[in-house]
Formats: sequence, structure tokens, C-alpha cells
Amino acid sequence: MSGMASDPSNSSQEEYIPHYLQKEDPFASKLSREADIIAGFYLTIIGILSTLGNGYVIFMSSKRKKKLRPAEIMTVNLAVCDLGISVVGKPFSIISFFSHRWMFGWIGCRWYGWAGFFFGCGSLITMTAVSLDRYLKICHLSYGTWLKRHHAFICLAIIWAYATFWATVPFAGVGSYAPEPFGTSCTLDWWLAQASVAGQAFVLSILFFCLLFPTAVIVFSYVKIILKVKSSTKEVAHYDSRIQNSHILEMKLTKVAMLICAGFLIAWIPYAVVSVWSAFGRPDSVPIQFSVIPTLLAKSAAMYNPIIYQVIDCKFACCRSGGLKAKSSLKKSR
Repeated sequence: MSGMASDPSNSSQEEYIPHYLQKEDPFASKLSREADIIAGFYLTIIGILSTLGNGYVIFMSSKRKKKLRPAEIMTVNLAVCDLGISVVGKPFSIISFFSHRWMFGWIGCRWYGWAGFFFGCGSLITMTAVSLDRYLKICHLSYGTWLKRHHAFICLAIIWAYATFWATVPFAGVGSYAPEPFGTSCTLDWWLAQASVAGQAFVLSILFFCLLFPTAVIVFSYVKIILKVKSSTKEVAHYDSRIQNSHILEMKLTKVAMLICAGFLIAWIPYAVVSVWSAFGRPDSVPIQFSVIPTLLAKSAAMYNPIIYQVIDCKFACCRSGGLKAKSSLKKSR
């Protein structure tokens, strides 16, 4: 009788076996060799562009590090996170795609998963902090005026501690890192949610604190900013030129932040949807050839930020140089 009573619980826990336990070699590629080569070239191009772009942002910012505004300090931190993903993570996956299998074993898999989650979480929390800074600067001037450089550095320390905590939690025994279904990359073990209540609690905590809550703060901040800008555009037109120039600079920083957040979320949302489906839906119903596409799209997020930053910065610089030329010609005529 006792054996019969224990059967249902055992069968419920063994109802789903993760893909990396179903076969002897979880790191063998499940894609064709041609698909792996295409993915390897794609990641190589993304990695080079991301490294050069984010490296350029960091280099140029270091030249004027004492003049950086709090929002610009956050942008530099975002570039550091993206550069970390490109330098620390992408070589592992590039080599594995070209080799048609994951080449670094379980230790390399856990390291790769940790690094990707650490820098990815750092990027999202940095953008959350930037959105709050923009919200206070635009919508609550009485609060926004006291935000100084040292507050930005305190915020950076909190961001790095937050990312370190959530990336390291899986090593405490409540979660894990595991190979992706296609075999040549690693990520958080979303499939733990299929095995136990503890696994579900772990996955839900990750989703809430590292995706849903930061995204909600970002959306709230920029919706409020858009509404505020629409109502205050006419008021700013009546101010003197110094206030107008300050307003233009704040709006330029806000545009950069909004586009960067939009690019990040567009790149990561498909991957988040597939991950949630793997955790709480029917993971085996997601075709392996389809599951690799959101992963590759998410890995390209680090490339967008420097492009967005430089395009808007150049546009702003051109407008500013045009205004300076007009002023200089007016002085000469006088």
C-alpha cells in the first residue's frame, strides 16, 4: 500500500525529463552543420561590431569623464555591460557553433550562463535606473535637480550588487545553468519549473525581479515623460535660451535612453517568451530550429546601443554646431 501511495508523487516529479538529461551528450549540436556555420558567422559579426562600438563609447567618454552627467555615466555603464557580453560570452558560443558542439563542458556552460545573465541583468537594471533618472529630471524638477554625479556612482554599486546576487543565486542550489535545446549555448535552467515547486518559485522570482518589474518601471517612466513633454513644450518655448538649451540636452538624453530601452526589449522579449513557455508550457513543442532564433536575436542586443547613442549624438552635435556657426557669424557681422 505504501508503495502504491508513493507512485503518484514519483510519477509527477518524473513526468518531464529535461532535454539535457534525455541523451548521453547534451552538448552535441542539434542543428545542421550549415546552420551552425551561419550562426557562427552571424555572432562573429555581431561580436566585432559590438566590441568596437561599445569600446568606442567607453573610450570617448573617458576623455571627458569629469564632465559626464549622471545619465551619461549610466550610458557608459551600459556600454561596459554590453562589452562584457561581447568579450566574455560570445567567443564561447562562436567557437562552439563552428565546432558543431559545445566545447567547454559543464564548467564552461555554467560560467557562460552566469556571465550572460550577469551582464544582461546589469544592462536591464542600468536602463531602469536611466529611465528613473529621466523621469525625475523631466517630470519632477524639484527632485531631479539634486541628482548629482556621486548619486550615479552609488546607483552603479547597487546595480552591480543586484546583478551579482541574481546571477549567483543558481549556484546556491535553488537553480542552475544548463545547455540550450540546440546544444551549442547555455542559459538559465528554465526547465526546473517542470520538475518541482521549488523550481517554479526560482523561475518566477527571476522573471519578476530581473524582467517584469524593471520593464514595468521603464514603461511607466517613459509614458509619464511623453505625457509631460506634450503638455510642457509650449511652456518651454517662452523661456530664455539658456533654459531652452538645457531642455534640449535633457530631451536628447531621454531620446537616447528610450531608443536603447526599446532596442533591448525588442531583442530580448522573443527569448523571454520562449523561456517562459519552456518553463511553464510544453517545452518539447518548441522546434529546436525555432528556439535558436530568439537566442541569436537576444545576443545582438549589445550591438544596438552604441549605434543609437552615436546617431543621436551626431545629430545633436550637428544641430549644436549649426547654432554655434550662426552665433559666430552674427558676432562677426556685429
